[in-house]
Amino acid sequence: MIGIWILGDQLSQSHPALLALEQQLGPSQARRQCRILLVESSSVLAWRRYHRQKLVLVWSAMRHFSAELHQAGWSVDHLETDRFSEALPGWISDHGIRQLQLMEPAERPFRGAIERLSLPIPVQWHASNAFLWSREDFAAWAQPYKQLRMELFYREGRRRFSVLMEGGTPLGGQWNYDQANRKAPPKGLQGPEPLTFEPDAITGDVIAKVERLAGELEAAGEPGLPGLSQPFHWGVTRGQALAVLEHFIATRLDGFGPYQDAMVGGQPTLWHALLSPYLNLGLLGPLEVIRRLEEAGQERGTPLASLEGVIRQILGWREYTHGLYWWFGADYPQRNHFAADRPLPPWLEGLGGSGMACMDTVLGELKASGYAHHIQRLMVLANYGLIAGLDPQAFTAWFHRLFIDGYDWVMQTNVLGMGLFADGGLLASKPYAASGNYINRMGTYCKGCQYNPKQRSGPQACPFNALYWDFLARHSDGLGRNPRMALVIKQLERIDAEELAAIRAAAAGHRGPGPSPG
Repeated sequence: MIGIWILGDQLSQSHPALLALEQQLGPSQARRQCRILLVESSSVLAWRRYHRQKLVLVWSAMRHFSAELHQAGWSVDHLETDRFSEALPGWISDHGIRQLQLMEPAERPFRGAIERLSLPIPVQWHASNAFLWSREDFAAWAQPYKQLRMELFYREGRRRFSVLMEGGTPLGGQWNYDQANRKAPPKGLQGPEPLTFEPDAITGDVIAKVERLAGELEAAGEPGLPGLSQPFHWGVTRGQALAVLEHFIATRLDGFGPYQDAMVGGQPTLWHALLSPYLNLGLLGPLEVIRRLEEAGQERGTPLASLEGVIRQILGWREYTHGLYWWFGADYPQRNHFAADRPLPPWLEGLGGSGMACMDTVLGELKASGYAHHIQRLMVLANYGLIAGLDPQAFTAWFHRLFIDGYDWVMQTNVLGMGLFADGGLLASKPYAASGNYINRMGTYCKGCQYNPKQRSGPQACPFNALYWDFLARHSDGLGRNPRMALVIKQLERIDAEELAAIRAAAAGHRGPGPSPG
């Protein structure tokens, strides 16, 4: 009997082990000679306290996927266990498994954990098909460059997969319409309502399990699980994921571009696609999403800035950050360019209570759903971590645990690299540091906040302002050598010594006692 172990973020019936067996043996023989395993292990909570919504999503999606495989004629075992190491040997022995096949995990630590199980049978690894670029193809692309840039990779992807192309030139005559997609939100801006789903009996059982585990942790005097498990409205099946894609096309695609960088209180999703959880679980394939968007967008006459903008997120940024995760190597997660070492403030784990309206709004939305869109992540959350000097490893792990679509390969590059510049510029050409002025211009949070986004010092000064200028002052020597930072360093030099001292005192007061901010 051949065993196939399908991991929790590989929930695709196009799993390469399934496809290979069907091709080798034929569909009916493959089903007779194969047994599939999915393992729902609570041991993950021993080293990461995941958001409750994330646990519900992954475990419910796994259970639904198991049921779909069973309906398709496969023999499937879905095991609930404390540890993988407790489940695997018994399953192998009970079913006479002679060989175990797996798809390469998207996360480096997971393969190591599997190899440390020392299983008594041979293990065959299949290359991942969860991404368009294999690790080898990405490495071949990256090798000639001294400095990698996403725009060059994105253009190569457009050519390679013939997406939004007219012969050898980009549709519309230019590759990138990002400049058209940065509008500040006008008063009263509202996006369409997202598609939501009511939990079925399977999801209800998972919610009960997550709440029970949270209660057991708290009863033992240990940290509980962050976030709320209810209301839970994410899709948990491929059919629901496809419905979200079609709903995005019908209600959000045309308007996606202009306000994708806007931040509006009470509007946590605006025109964002909400597809990343399903892509990262395997319920949707990246190329099928790109082809459907391209087809529908051209049929609908979607503005090219919107169509290109959302495709760039998938074909460009998602593929690029995954490729970089493997290209940068195993020591990348430990990088700390600014030597930042401040502990995370308690209000981050508590998901509220910072006193900053922008931060508390984003954290409140994150608490409810496990989601915040990309500008909230980059310019509120990660921006704060950068200028406050928070420990990059601790903050990256926080992102991983708290976000519904968070995985090791996602957060290392996006948070440690892009958001915190802890890699010293391997990914981004400059730190994405910003003052409260950016948040005030691109968001609605500042109205009614106790802090003034126009003040840099004093008790009413926006913490983002004081921390921003303090960050520039702390690292002026290094940042001054970056051509893209030259203008703001000149602005820093024009602040007189007395005001700069007041700014830095305000920043220190906000951070409170602790290690040096880095």
